[in-house]
Amino acid sequence: MIKGIHHISMKCGTDEELENVRNFYVNILGMSICREWNDGIMIDSGNGLIEVFSNGKGERRKGALRHMAFLTDNVDEMAEKVRNAGYTVFIEPNDKVIDSVPEYPFRMAFCYGPLGEEIEFFCEY
Repeated sequence: MIKGIHHISMKCGTDEELENVRNFYVNILGMSICREWNDGIMIDSGNGLIEVFSNGKGERRKGALRHMAFLTDNVDEMAEKVRNAGYTVFIEPNDKVIDSVPEYPFRMAFCYGPLGEEIEFFCEY
């Protein structure tokens, strides 16, 4: 039986990229490092982990996994934090409603992370 998502894995190619990842997820988004090793870190997102290796060339293209979404109470604040840190917010905070039964209202925004990953900030109403 599946209990949930344990971790998402990313790879970067240099120690500098790894430091950029650490700064983005820890200092800007407010997550914490739960373990480190010589060529990687594991970041706690609150309900899942982000595993990042620096032992090879990272992949920078969109594939079957389109983005990762982080649940937040304040989409606008998160978008502003990443923008102020110099990252691109490519979909500004906005409200949407999925026409489902029942309707599904939410607020969202998208940015690029330090490895080019697409990140959604998501707040359910």
